[in-house]
Amino acid sequence: MKKLIRKNFRESVFQRDGYRCKTCHCPGKDRQGNEEWEKYHSIEPEAILDAHHITDRSEFPNQGYVTSNGISLCEKCHIKAEKYHISSGQSWEDGFHPNDLYKMINSSKEKAIQDDSNY
Repeated sequence: MKKLIRKNFRESVFQRDGYRCKTCHCPGKDRQGNEEWEKYHSIEPEAILDAHHITDRSEFPNQGYVTSNGISLCEKCHIKAEKYHISSGQSWEDGFHPNDLYKMINSSKEKAIQDDSNY
């Protein structure tokens, strides 16, 4: 069941974002091999995408596998976004604070928590 939840989360985030990194806008494909990118790009993209949890899953009652807490990031941008989590919120790259990422997808931590509670 958890595999299906993760798969659905990834697919819904990538589809919403058009299989592009939301920060640098490069076209990409799912690192786990999903071929849905073909609906969005005519040439196979080189960039690998991750469905990044903007707020750590541990802060959600149901693990935060909701689209309002996910954003498509290429590997390079994903590393920048992870700096916030690794530093326990003490440090982050410009433009990669969770509030910045939520704005890119028209969401917020509060909305994501509410969506997760209703999941």
